[in-house]
Amino acid sequence: MNRIDRLFSQDLKVINIGLESFSKDLKKQEVSVVQLDWKPRAGGNAKLSSLLDRLKSNK
Repeated sequence: MNRIDRLFSQDLKVINIGLESFSKDLKKQEVSVVQLDWKPRAGGNAKLSSLLDRLKSNK
């Protein structure tokens, strides 16, 4: 059995970073999941923030 086959023959264990709804859906499917409550640091990335603001204004 190669390494990939061994990997997929084991139970799935997930660390979810971000949206809690993803971990809730996994738990409903009886997947072992740990929810990490993470948020970008204050201020974040100014360039990315500007791009996101432009996307929002185009709706």
